[in-house]
Amino acid sequence: MKKVLIGLIAFLFVLLLITTFYQTGYAFIPSDDQILKSDQMISEKPAYDLWGKLFSQKEAEKLMKTEEGKALLSPKNGAVKIDKKLIELGKKAFYEETFGNEVYLTDIIGAFNGPITLENIQKAVKKLNGKGTTNLQVELAETITINGKTYKKGTLVNTGLDVAKESNEILGVPLKKVDGKLKAGISCAACHATVDRETKQVIEGAVNTDLNAGLLIAMATNSASYFTHTNIKSLKNYIKNSERMVVTSNGSSAPLPNPKALEEAVDAVFIKWPKGNFDSTIDMESNPAQIPDSFTFGDFPYGWSGHAMAGPFKGLSTFNNNVHAQNSDPLTQSEISEDLFGIDKEVYLGTLLQNAANPKFRYTPDKKEKPSEFFHTVDPNPEAPGVNEAVKPPSFPKVTLAAPDGLIVSSPGYMFNEQNNAMSAWQNTLVPPKPRVKLEANAIKEGERVFNKAGCISCHAGANLTNNRIVSVNEVKTEPSRAQSLKKTEKIFGDAYLYSPDTPVPVPKDARVLKVPIDHLDPEQIKLGFAYGDSPGGYKTPALNGLYWSAPYLHDGGVAVGPDVNKHLGIPGTFEKGILPDPANSLYALVDKKLREKVISANKKAGLNDVHVSGIGHEYWVDDSTGFTKAEQESLVKYLLSIQ
Repeated sequence: MKKVLIGLIAFLFVLLLITTFYQTGYAFIPSDDQILKSDQMISEKPAYDLWGKLFSQKEAEKLMKTEEGKALLSPKNGAVKIDKKLIELGKKAFYEETFGNEVYLTDIIGAFNGPITLENIQKAVKKLNGKGTTNLQVELAETITINGKTYKKGTLVNTGLDVAKESNEILGVPLKKVDGKLKAGISCAACHATVDRETKQVIEGAVNTDLNAGLLIAMATNSASYFTHTNIKSLKNYIKNSERMVVTSNGSSAPLPNPKALEEAVDAVFIKWPKGNFDSTIDMESNPAQIPDSFTFGDFPYGWSGHAMAGPFKGLSTFNNNVHAQNSDPLTQSEISEDLFGIDKEVYLGTLLQNAANPKFRYTPDKKEKPSEFFHTVDPNPEAPGVNEAVKPPSFPKVTLAAPDGLIVSSPGYMFNEQNNAMSAWQNTLVPPKPRVKLEANAIKEGERVFNKAGCISCHAGANLTNNRIVSVNEVKTEPSRAQSLKKTEKIFGDAYLYSPDTPVPVPKDARVLKVPIDHLDPEQIKLGFAYGDSPGGYKTPALNGLYWSAPYLHDGGVAVGPDVNKHLGIPGTFEKGILPDPANSLYALVDKKLREKVISANKKAGLNDVHVSGIGHEYWVDDSTGFTKAEQESLVKYLLSIQ
């Protein structure tokens, strides 16, 4: 009897653990020995952030001795205290926080409802037996044809998802069981951390350069719900009949596009996205950019166009917010779909939900109710548009410098914007590991001399090798599409207001509202960041730390060269052949005119211009055309690789 009782208690304990796991979810957070650490660290450890102005511990202690100082560094004034607790929350949120996007990813877009299933993903992880990988290969559960190419059932596809050594979980893909169904979401770590090719340890902040986001979306059953990230110019082109009608916002009626026709069109675009690239703007134009690293300290303004320039941590919190306030849930833009896309809110919602993977979220015109009315009955977060855990800032539905997507993601139980601020504080502590190449001190010193002589220092200056400016696309001459991706938001642009950082979520009615300071910002830089007015838009000057870990180069990731400079040219010669770009050779292509021309030609022949990936621009040559020797060029590349 005693043994039976002990066995029963043990069974109940295991059952409790399983139940707890599925209710709360699980995300992989690496232990210290699973992380490839840097031999350096950020020397400056700020104690407070006040709208981007950092205060050291010594400065803060002095200010706190006066009432004026206390008021200045109060959350009621917008100040964020940076302490161990905040930084620990930042790391935790970076790895596991989805803000509820597993609902959109699993239930609406159907990322794991087609050829790629969670069951087969788990089988692929189990097959590794703890060895880890930088590219999880998953067996297709069914046959699918995309853009004329057939992917047969049983085929192993390259997902680019990472699994660390001695781990049974995918980096940045938290699992959660809700209503008896296993769901997967995406956290920041899926894109902004990776696994080292040699040790299979996690490199925090490094780019997941081979993440195959385009393939993962294309193989979803309702990738049409992501159509605003493609070059679908008008939904009218996909209307086959007038039978599937919805009542619009003004009481008239309009047809929904044919689900199958729209699905085929968007899949044909997504499948062309290069690995390591993602389109983070919903401008009805497919212009994916290379995923940025998270070695963020001193690298402001943020985002390829530099649009994230206001708010806490010099705009870094604004940039962190973008992924979950927009990219992982297009439903959040329903209130401004008419202004942005010329699509009525009801048609927009109906289009996103008409082929939802989970029947619970699937809208059909025969429901005899507006799409918005139907969505309200199934929305897990009815206080804000979309299914993600987002809060309407005081400026909603306007877009602002502090909320270019109109919303701020914040989970109930936390303070307003707290998770974004915490991730910003933690990311600003990250330093890339030492590069895995032998670099002689003399060569590095000579390379720095060449760097200065070639004029690179004119833009890549200061401690972080950036002038922290946005450069006009007319000057840098890189592919212009992405620089103009926020242009349409000008018509709904407003003043930036946020709730004070001590505001609890859900936000109370009497919450303190603060106007975000922007007087320190250059109006011309704002115009460039958003391509407003007559501005052509621009790209921010990036810092150069961690170049070894972030090949290929330029905002579109088009400057890619593999180990063989004669065969591995451009995206077709590297990623499309399963070959990762070589950092040194890709840097040669960045500064060598003849090699770059070959790279651009290879990209063009592959039709990558359709998704605005070319590798053109930044024509600042350091080669024989500008009077530099091959030896000087080699020294420059070694210097660039050495920068941590």
